[in-house]
Amino acid sequence: MSDVLELTAAEALERIRGRDLSAEECFEAWAAAAAGDELNAYLWRAGGASDDSTGDGDGDGDRAGVPLAVKDIFCTEGIETTAGSRILEGYRPPFTATAVQNLTEAGLRVLGKTNMDEFAMGSSNENSGYGPVLNPWDRERVPGGSSGGSAAAVAGGLAPWAIGTDTGGSIRQPAALCGIVGLKPTYGAISRYGMIAFASSLDQCGPLTRDVTDAALLLRMLLGPTPGPDPCDSTSVGIEGGVELPSREDLGGLRFGVPRELSSEAEGIEPGVSEVFERTVKLIEELGGAVEETELPHAEHGISAYYVIAPAEASANLARFDGVRYGLREDDENLTAMYERTRSAGFGAEVKRRIMLGTYALSAGYYEAYYGQAQRVRTKIVEDFGRAFERFDFVVTPTSPTVAFKLGERVDDPLAMYLSDYCTVPMSLAGIPAISIPAGLAQPASGGPELPVGFQIAGPAFTENAMLDAAYALERAIGFDAAPPTVAG
Repeated sequence: MSDVLELTAAEALERIRGRDLSAEECFEAWAAAAAGDELNAYLWRAGGASDDSTGDGDGDGDRAGVPLAVKDIFCTEGIETTAGSRILEGYRPPFTATAVQNLTEAGLRVLGKTNMDEFAMGSSNENSGYGPVLNPWDRERVPGGSSGGSAAAVAGGLAPWAIGTDTGGSIRQPAALCGIVGLKPTYGAISRYGMIAFASSLDQCGPLTRDVTDAALLLRMLLGPTPGPDPCDSTSVGIEGGVELPSREDLGGLRFGVPRELSSEAEGIEPGVSEVFERTVKLIEELGGAVEETELPHAEHGISAYYVIAPAEASANLARFDGVRYGLREDDENLTAMYERTRSAGFGAEVKRRIMLGTYALSAGYYEAYYGQAQRVRTKIVEDFGRAFERFDFVVTPTSPTVAFKLGERVDDPLAMYLSDYCTVPMSLAGIPAISIPAGLAQPASGGPELPVGFQIAGPAFTENAMLDAAYALERAIGFDAAPPTVAG
């Protein structure tokens, strides 16, 4: 069974296709691994191959039995879905999210639901109502967030691959901190139907995998059998032509821009992260890519704009959790008091903070000063990327300014926590695709064990195929094969 866990998802599929591995053996091996979860990565796990709540696993026969970890923000019919919040404890949706439905129809089976920051609000997975997830590289450190459970499960050998959501970096940042691949597709590429909303104009589903090939394969399945708009989600458009598996071996003819506002010289980038980033940029040149400095003059304002826009949308989206329709209910004879007691008991501190920020930003006297201004900054960031992509095929940056930080280190400093997404937020605001691949190891600025560093590649909207090709070539050249102690043994 242990050799099954060493396979990438694509390799496992080949074995199943060649009848060297049965679907049941594959699922049982991963179910046994997930059952040994010591990272608090899972909130719910399948019982085994006979558990009919995980999907039928039939598909087209090629992908049957390869398990999948699903972030607990995706509705799954009959399986508890909490979005990491106590306010939804015990909620079992009567339907399944389109993204998950597409995967189960392709033959994948749900291995478990993964832990996450409450309603996807966080960069460390310490905001979960069910306790923090531990980083498999160092259990005293965070895995990143909000998709930290999915990232830790893949990096820790508890799942072959997983899906998460990315609002301001919540796939890419935990992927970087856990030493795996994380992909945020173009906004609208994947249906959001059944994905519990945080910020509707930013949320996007995507894969977390061991390598770029698996990311491409999972993205292809997320699109469904006929890539295109989902009638249940008016913002979804799919990816024209679908997704091809990457095969590029060099970067000849491609142009890469390094924005000085988000490069290794930017304030807050750790020396170790900067060193790995510069080494990877040189590797791009060795592979034939042309590298030049570029500018994204409004990118430095991305965090400020994001933390007005996202909380504003969240304050509206989370109004539905009032104790009336589903989830927690704190009874009171007075209706308004029941609302207040339910939301006070059910929401965590960070969710309450963002609801208050968002409500304030949308209030009549301050709407234009805050929300309106933030949207104008967002437009400027979109225009900045548009000008950059006139000269370059891709923009590259570090994924996270730092390696994984210690549990509790930033809990009392929200601003420091928010800056964890400094390099990922601009791409989210612009709605463009971006991928993080592991580029090496570096020590934290304060000292300690060497930890993974992520390298981010971003491209114009709907250039996922070209971006995956470039990431694949770079991944092969980097040759990152380090594994966390919990996996390496």
